[in-house]
Amino acid sequence: MAKNGLSIGEVAESTGLSVHALRFFERENLFLREIPRTAGGQRAYDPADVDWLVLCNRFRDSGMPIATIKEFAGLVRSGPGNERERLALLEEHERAVEARIAALHENLGIIRGKVTAYREHVRDGTAAGVWAPSGN
Repeated sequence: MAKNGLSIGEVAESTGLSVHALRFFERENLFLREIPRTAGGQRAYDPADVDWLVLCNRFRDSGMPIATIKEFAGLVRSGPGNERERLALLEEHERAVEARIAALHENLGIIRGKVTAYREHVRDGTAAGVWAPSGN
């Protein structure tokens, strides 16, 4: 850790985000605070910033739009009193993730059925021509 905090390179390494992505987060006002600079002009992050970025990564990996993350971050920055709005955003995202998981489970069931059918055809030697083009 740098004397005045974590450098952008250290944060990039610990979060898996690129330096470019970290600058984007700052430009888009996605952090919970303004990132201070050292006397030399370098960004100086603290562990809470890293924790926030890890959470944002989870949000993004689960499909939350940047606009929603930005809205959530704005609410958090505003301080106490808007917890219901924060909760509403999180519940909406939770429902969206649950719907995606349900759709993936449905797709997985279909794929498993195809895998089972192909295994049987391969085992029985009847796989030739299964879903082959008709050659018209």
